[in-house]
Amino acid sequence: MNRTRALLRKIGWAIFTILFVIVLNFFLFRVLPGDPARAGVRDPRLKKEAIEMLRVRFGLDKPVINCFESLNPIQLGSCAVNPLDTQFFIYVRNLFQGELGISYHTNRPVADILAERLWNTVLLIGAGQILSIIIGVVFGVFAAWKARTAVDFTSVVSSLVVWSLPTFWLAIILLFWGSNNGLPLAGKATPGSSSLPLLQQWVDIGRHMLLPTLTYTIVYMGEYTLIMRSSLMDVLSEDYILTAKAKGLSTFQILKDHALKNAMLPLVTVIAINLGFTVAGAIQIEAVFSWPGLGGAIFEAVGRRDFPVLQGAFLLIAVAVIFANLIADLTYNYLDPRVKTE
Repeated sequence: MNRTRALLRKIGWAIFTILFVIVLNFFLFRVLPGDPARAGVRDPRLKKEAIEMLRVRFGLDKPVINCFESLNPIQLGSCAVNPLDTQFFIYVRNLFQGELGISYHTNRPVADILAERLWNTVLLIGAGQILSIIIGVVFGVFAAWKARTAVDFTSVVSSLVVWSLPTFWLAIILLFWGSNNGLPLAGKATPGSSSLPLLQQWVDIGRHMLLPTLTYTIVYMGEYTLIMRSSLMDVLSEDYILTAKAKGLSTFQILKDHALKNAMLPLVTVIAINLGFTVAGAIQIEAVFSWPGLGGAIFEAVGRRDFPVLQGAFLLIAVAVIFANLIADLTYNYLDPRVKTE
C-alpha cells in the first residue's frame, strides 16, 4: 500500500510539474520583445493590412489573458472578455488536442515539423547514450577496482580530457578526420538511397550516423566513467564488501551481487538530468554534421525567430526530462532497496 501511495505521489508531482511547465512555456514567449506577427517575416515592404491578417491567422489578435492585451509591451485590456477566447486558454485547449501551433516561417503545424525531426534525434541520442553508458560503466568499474594504480590514473586523466572538450570543437575535429577517411560528412542519408534495398538503406544511415554518434559518445563517456569510478570506490569501502571478500567470493561475484547495483544510483540520476543537456549538445552536433534532428530545428527556429517551433520544442524537451527523472526515481528502489519509497 505504501509503495502504491508513493508511486501515485510521484506521478502526481510529475503531472503538476508538466502543468507548471505548460504555463511557463506560454508566458515566456509572450514577454519576448518584438512583434510575433513579423518575427518570421522580415520583409520591410509588409503592409499593415498584411500584418493584421498574420495576427488573425496566428490568433495574436486576441488578448493574452483577461485584462491584458499584450505582455510586451504591457497593454491593459478589458477584464470582461470570455476567458475561453484568450490566447492562453486557446493554447491550452489546442495543446491537449495535440496541436502545438503554426510555424511563422513555413506556415505548417509545429507538431508535424517536430514529429519529422524527433525520430532522427532519438536515433542519434539513443545510440550515443547507450554507447557512452556502456563504455563509461565498464571503464569506471575497472578504474575503481584498480584504484590508485597506473590504470586508474590513466582512466581518470583521459576521462577528464574528453569531458572537458567543447562539443562543437570535437565535432569539427572528427569532421576533418572523417573527410580524410571517406566517411559521410553531412545529412542522414545519401541522396537517392531511398531506392536501395532496406538493408542497404540502414547501412547508409549507419555510416552517416558514425561521426555524430562518435562525437556524442566521447563527450559523455568521460563524465559517466568518472561518476561510476567515484561511486563504486565509495561502495567498495563499505563493511559488507569486506565481509564478502572474507567469505571468499570472487571479484565478479562481489561486483555483480553487492557493489554494482548500489553504485549505479548516482549514475542513474546523472543520466536522467543529462537528458535535457544532451539535447543542447545535440544542437551543436546536428549543426556541424547537418543532421536533420530536433536540435537542427531549434537552431533554425532561433535564426528565423520562429517562436511557435521554439515553444513546442522546449515543451517537448521539458516533458521528456520530467519523465526521465520520474523513471529514474522509480528505478532507485530496484537498484537499492534501502532507498525509502516515502
